[in-house]
Amino acid sequence: MLSYRHAFHAGNFADVLKHLVLLECLEYLKLKDKPFAYFDSHAGPGIYELSSDFSQKNREYETGITKLWDESELPDALLRYRDLILAFNESKQLSTYPGSPAIAARVLRPEDRLCLCELHTTEFEHLQSYFRSDRRAEVWKQDGFARINKQLPPRERRGLILVDPPYELKEDYQRIVEFAKSAYRTFAQGVFLFWYPVVDRTRIDHMETALRQSGIRNIDLYELGVQADSKERGMTSSGMIVINPPWTLKKQIEPALEYLVPQLKTSEQAIYRAVTLVEE
Repeated sequence: MLSYRHAFHAGNFADVLKHLVLLECLEYLKLKDKPFAYFDSHAGPGIYELSSDFSQKNREYETGITKLWDESELPDALLRYRDLILAFNESKQLSTYPGSPAIAARVLRPEDRLCLCELHTTEFEHLQSYFRSDRRAEVWKQDGFARINKQLPPRERRGLILVDPPYELKEDYQRIVEFAKSAYRTFAQGVFLFWYPVVDRTRIDHMETALRQSGIRNIDLYELGVQADSKERGMTSSGMIVINPPWTLKKQIEPALEYLVPQLKTSEQAIYRAVTLVEE
């Protein structure tokens, strides 16, 4: 259950989509002067060195961030994302990839707050070390679903919640739906981001149906597939489900997805989706 290490996958095509959407939503929340809280359910160690044994095993970053690194003409949202990753690499050579909490910490203001959960002992220790001197951050070695539910609504009454379990357990797909319903009842104005991998399309179809029937309003879905769905082992696509998306989000993400499909595809059946699951 706790064997998953995201360093194997850091900077891959799924991270590009996840962090692209995350960054757009964080920047939107900053448009108001009022502070907000950022919650991360499965925060990982915070940052990844791409020279590590984990990252070098499959070199998955070469399927994602590497293909954008030297591009000069990118859609606005992708340019913001790529330049943010560039800021973590002082030599301008790609050697470090930030995880979601590091991206959030770079973007958030002094008055904002980070609430980070990680259960894996080694990952938690690295996360705790990374944020040791950041007074905005609380780091918890607890189940992210349970801990975040207890913290909602945040005292700021504004917040973004990122939920991205490893899906090692099939139950995680159902936990996403149950968490969404419970958290939405408590904090209906929050921005919720749910990342998912497409390994078995049937599970995603069931999750989408459950969310449509949940009573939750205003849900968008963004998906990037680098090849066609397959019954073979491995992730072919990944997606982000967004509850209460910024009104600017679709306008920013669609051009980015159109650009990414030919850039990151591994077969001619690569696709993207940008759809509204539930109207506002």
